[in-house]
Amino acid sequence: MPNYRFLYIFILSPNLTRNKAGFSQDVRARMKKMLKCSVGVMAHNEEKNIARLLEALLGQELLGVEISEIIVVASGCTDRTKKIACEVAEKNPKIKVLVQEKREGKASAVNLWLKKAAADIMVMESADTIPEKDTIEKIVIPFENPEIGMAGARPVPTNDPKTFMGFATHLLWNLHHHISLKNPKMGELVAFRKVISEIPVDTAVDEAEIEAAVKKNGYGIKYVPDAVVQNRGPENISDFLKQRRRIQAGHLALKKKGHSVSTSNGGKIFLLLLRNMDWDLRSLVFTPLVVLLEAWGRFLGWYDWRIKRKKHHIWEIAKSTKKL
Repeated sequence: MPNYRFLYIFILSPNLTRNKAGFSQDVRARMKKMLKCSVGVMAHNEEKNIARLLEALLGQELLGVEISEIIVVASGCTDRTKKIACEVAEKNPKIKVLVQEKREGKASAVNLWLKKAAADIMVMESADTIPEKDTIEKIVIPFENPEIGMAGARPVPTNDPKTFMGFATHLLWNLHHHISLKNPKMGELVAFRKVISEIPVDTAVDEAEIEAAVKKNGYGIKYVPDAVVQNRGPENISDFLKQRRRIQAGHLALKKKGHSVSTSNGGKIFLLLLRNMDWDLRSLVFTPLVVLLEAWGRFLGWYDWRIKRKKHHIWEIAKSTKKL
């Protein structure tokens, strides 16, 4: 992929005369300002999507951003994830594959990536997602502002909204989008400054944990709605509840430590739902059912956290979300 930002600087920018050292001081100064990032992909049995994801990352259109490395952490994989990632890495030295023989949870994989990454800006992407061609550029550019410590992309589901589960997924992520426009909530694809060396290994909500740590270090967070990443929501109620109860239990555990995410207030979410609801027949039938399903998932999460004291850091995979 050609460096179009360099071509712009060289051809269109003023004051571009060469000196004896090569390019002008103006050009070399601007090239030094390129924002370099390390992309981390935590993967457990992602053979269906890992090659597509790596190809999408390698094919990003970048102007002011440089992906200096892509690190795949293959955590306890029992399928072809490791093999596929290594085959892609053999063709591109920018990709590195780290292997955890035993699955210890996503937070453990994140910590391994944090330990090995060389860049100051970290981009963490779920292995079952696909970024659009300019998403990495858009999510990293905000770090030109030294006060920004974390940025989040906009997840857009690929589920069919005409089905009940597809409707549920689109409804939840659409609410997530509207909430984040006023009070950012990180998820699926995030970027952050490397101001932390690790996160708690028993957390079930890694992005929220990083969000809390970044804020604690005095940085602001930013939602980037035009940095789009495709994801796949659950296609059945069982998988939906697996995700929602795990996330709720994780958010409650984090709240006890003093950090509440912007999507934790059910009353505000309900009011936002009413303001943005489409009053067609499908919405009138499906929306109350989704609300009940979400409420049940949150109750199960509360039960896991409060009564069972269950930790979800090594969670059961929602298999229907892997068909991106």
